[in-house]
Amino acid sequence: MSGPLVAERLSVGHDGRTILADVDLTLPASTVTVLVGPNGCGKSTMLRTLAGLQRPTGGQVRVLGDPLDKLSRRELSQRLAFLPQTPLVPAGITVRELARNGRYAHRGAFARHTAEDLDAVEWALRVTNALPLAGKRVNELSGGERQRAWLAAVLAQKADILLLDEPTTYLDLRYQVEVLEVVRSLAHEHGMACGLVLHDLGQASSYGDRVMLTAGGEILGHGTPAEVLTSEGIARAFGLDVKVVHDSETGGIACFPRTSAN
Repeated sequence: MSGPLVAERLSVGHDGRTILADVDLTLPASTVTVLVGPNGCGKSTMLRTLAGLQRPTGGQVRVLGDPLDKLSRRELSQRLAFLPQTPLVPAGITVRELARNGRYAHRGAFARHTAEDLDAVEWALRVTNALPLAGKRVNELSGGERQRAWLAAVLAQKADILLLDEPTTYLDLRYQVEVLEVVRSLAHEHGMACGLVLHDLGQASSYGDRVMLTAGGEILGHGTPAEVLTSEGIARAFGLDVKVVHDSETGGIACFPRTSAN
């Protein structure tokens, strides 16, 4: 399968230790791909490597057909946007100013904003439902509002690929759903290739078009949620005997641990 972002025999790790080896992964356009697995299995390390923030221990990544390591930081930022778990908010900055920062990849730090820049910022604020927040200071927002503000900032880059590391962390259920609805619309309505790390398997199955399940230094499954998030796959990844129930209306799953009390 081809796509805007392709990893070939990619190995990732840190401190001289490989965590995941020989991974083949494609992020197709108009698709949400979710990485799931137990803590410490390499999901965030994989995402940071795909975003060019750390070097792979083997293999390569191609971004819109070009090797990632041949792209300048600015060239990469024009093609790929990355949102970490806990981005630092500059003091006193408004939501619109934060979104404008996303245009640095196209105009540099000191160039004047063009009409194209301003259009991109307004588009990003609109599709993330952040226009009503535009004049508010980011550090005064609720968790869900702040996450939408950061999404607007990375969308203003007008990149084809969006990578998000646990975008629902620290949010209550309402805001988790709100953020994931935005991500899904970015893929399905705006054609972006979206890759994200999630812990909640129900959300991964409800919002992911494709799921990659990893544990123990290997990829245990990569395909549709129904193909990957099975009782057998979850048992292998998490060491937990569960019954998986599929919801025909939403496409999501619910996992029920089988305990001695059952």
